[in-house]
Amino acid sequence: MNTLLQKLAVDNGLILSFAIVGLVVFCSGFLSRKLTFGRVQGSAIAILIGLTLAYVGGRMTGGSKGLADLTFFSGLALMGGNMLRDFAIVATAFEVQPTEAKRAGWIGAIALLIGTFLPFIIGVSIAYAFGYRDAISLTTIGAGTVTYIVGPVTGAAIGASSEVITLSIAVGVFKAILVMVTTPMLAKFMRLKTPRSAMVFGGLAGTVSGVSAGLAATDRSLVPYGALVATFHTGLGCLLAPSLLYFIVRALV
Repeated sequence: MNTLLQKLAVDNGLILSFAIVGLVVFCSGFLSRKLTFGRVQGSAIAILIGLTLAYVGGRMTGGSKGLADLTFFSGLALMGGNMLRDFAIVATAFEVQPTEAKRAGWIGAIALLIGTFLPFIIGVSIAYAFGYRDAISLTTIGAGTVTYIVGPVTGAAIGASSEVITLSIAVGVFKAILVMVTTPMLAKFMRLKTPRSAMVFGGLAGTVSGVSAGLAATDRSLVPYGALVATFHTGLGCLLAPSLLYFIVRALV
């Protein structure tokens, strides 16, 4: 029986991974409503559950892919890979109205730059305060503060150690969860009511997952606009962090 189930799981790995993720999201939504009364978004809880399961899978197998190292859950490696991730990000742009996107104008561009440089400076400052002194480590951790994608991309480009790259991812994940949780609470204060405000917010916050989840809990119609600019934010960070920002940090330290 176990052999049959394992064969089914391997042959239909992607389908099973969708079912697992769907179950996690369902449970997260239930916990969000019943335990936190909607104050903590289900997406944030789902990420914490996912990280916990990945840790458990890594401890069980000694591998580096979390649950995907277990044969029964191997389909998660494909679902969590770059292809479907990028597809999901790009798909959000199809709901954007071009006329609304144009209204962001220079404000959106300025927000994009501020949202890239300010988190980087904060990340570098925190890393320096905790004892890091070399330009490679400082830049990688600072890039992780921009997003958890920019961190490892930058670290791999400039030759950071695996420990520093892991730390940059952890910082980026923390930022994403923070944005998810706090966006609905601060939406009224930030006046997140229009596509233009969502695009400015996406440029400042940066993290695609955090912005998307936070706006989904605030107003689902704003998600494509925030995610659109946040996606550019990731690309801008991947372009600037291993080049211009790295040279600036190296010159300073």
